[in-house]
Amino acid sequence: MSARLDYEPGVGAESFRALFRAHPAGVTVICADAGDGPAGFTATSLTSVSLDPPLVSFAIASTSSAWPTIRDAQSLTVNFLSAEQHVIATRFATSGIDRFGAPTLWSRLESGEPVLDDAPAFLRAVVTERIEAGDHHVVLALVVDAETGGSHEPLVYHAGGYCAAAPLE
Repeated sequence: MSARLDYEPGVGAESFRALFRAHPAGVTVICADAGDGPAGFTATSLTSVSLDPPLVSFAIASTSSAWPTIRDAQSLTVNFLSAEQHVIATRFATSGIDRFGAPTLWSRLESGEPVLDDAPAFLRAVVTERIEAGDHHVVLALVVDAETGGSHEPLVYHAGGYCAAAPLE
């Protein structure tokens, strides 16, 4: 059940965008196939929701070309990117191209979901809920498998561009 807001937002879209441009976020590529071929998009909204059961959430624009596939798919993969993989992030954030065409290296898991071959880590999740939220949908998914790979420096989105996370000394 959602509460109805009885007031107007006091922050404009540009101010809201500027606020979150200054907030760094990890970069992932989310992939799925609902039976019409693979679709994927770059996401900076991935969040760990629960440990028991293991749940994640992410947001996707309702106007995204990947939304119909995410809307209809039962399961998906979340591919975690390393700091050197900004080209992949840019590719999956670009509209109007075949994101899975060359030079993208990808394959399918035994369960059928598309996964990026070069991702240092990924998880497979079953979608449990899709919630309309403004001009986006929030997707909640139960993690059913994960490949953590080796350690890697994560790709981060900050100030309108990709960068590496710098550890504090």
